[in-house]
Amino acid sequence: MNGTKFASLLLIIAGVLGLAYGSFTYTKETHETQLGPIELTVKDKETVNIPVWAGAGAIIAGVMLLVVRVKG
Repeated sequence: MNGTKFASLLLIIAGVLGLAYGSFTYTKETHETQLGPIELTVKDKETVNIPVWAGAGAIIAGVMLLVVRVKG
């Protein structure tokens, strides 16, 4: 499998996952302090929304990479 096919498959998979899930959440540690033997940490949950146009665009770009042959 050459690089172009691999990149196109990654784009298609990423686009399908973006359309299927629509967003993802991750946890980020923002503050950490230590007062003697007591340790305090604050963790924030952040959500990233993936626009529909980005998922569809990734699928279209991946399909175009598979279909169009570049002559060198």
